[in-house]
Amino acid sequence: MDPTPIWYGRHPLALALAPLGWLYCTIARLRRSGYRNGYFAVRRLPIPVVIVGNLTVGGTGKTPLVLKLAQLTTARGWRPGIITRGYGARSVHWPRTVSPADDPDVVGDEPLLLARRAPCPVVAGPDRYADGELAVHRLGCDLLLCDDGLQHYRLARDLEIAVVDGDRGLGNGRCLPAGPLREPRERLQTVDLVIHNGGTAPGHRFSLVPGAAIDLRDPTRTRPLDAFRDRQVTAVAGIGNPARFFAMLRSHGIQAAERPYPDHHAFTAADAQTWPSGPVLMTEKDAVKCARFARADLWACPVEAVPDDAFVAAFFAHLSERHFPRQPSRGYGKIRR
Repeated sequence: MDPTPIWYGRHPLALALAPLGWLYCTIARLRRSGYRNGYFAVRRLPIPVVIVGNLTVGGTGKTPLVLKLAQLTTARGWRPGIITRGYGARSVHWPRTVSPADDPDVVGDEPLLLARRAPCPVVAGPDRYADGELAVHRLGCDLLLCDDGLQHYRLARDLEIAVVDGDRGLGNGRCLPAGPLREPRERLQTVDLVIHNGGTAPGHRFSLVPGAAIDLRDPTRTRPLDAFRDRQVTAVAGIGNPARFFAMLRSHGIQAAERPYPDHHAFTAADAQTWPSGPVLMTEKDAVKCARFARADLWACPVEAVPDDAFVAAFFAHLSERHFPRQPSRGYGKIRR
């Protein structure tokens, strides 16, 4: 059952589930209080840790923003590393450095996407502290960018960034299962920076700007999105908020037959056989799983996060307040086996 109508509309089931939502919120408050008051162990790494997370279940654009922060900090002389959970991955060894040639089933779709796009090392694993240790001591990173993990309190953090869907906001404002929140909405008041993905809410904002579509069978071959106008196109999205991807295509004049899938869907060749002939456009996260059985006319649609200048200035101001300004990087340390 798709919970979106319950969480983002006026659905009577949300009211019926409200007591469970209150219980979830209470447990979340107690859990965070336990870490803040020393009842649960918090472990600190010797370098700055930046958390990019959200309060809601589902995609808000965290991963593209993490990629942008990796680019910006690299340009300023930092040696960042990205750490990520690797949701749904089947590796038996964690943590692990992710390479662009890895199997998405083993390392996870988002870690593989990050490894292919980021200008820095990517480490995946369910224990963010262990991920960070590998990035620091084996890869020579001097700054960690954590893709998700706002609720992973075992890892001490120096800067918290909360990403909010600018169109959907916090939905009905209720905690799971009555609403989309993983923590009470007042948690936003305690983070260092809040940034909205699109929308018109006041405050910091970023947009996702699409680039040219990339042929899954031949990544050297690209095509501007405008080339898909006035054609019979199928759009595939197995992300947290497929509607955002479909809306992006419509904004470029592409009227596609929409095929939404659950977040992190494990695409197979059997899925691809159900797609009509003709161009199929999909997100980059889906493309890393579909490339191995790609037929002709399957295309990935990369996007780049473009944050407002005030957010970028505030981000680096927070880093400067807590740490010495960076000098030009001398490169990453070699991996020690």
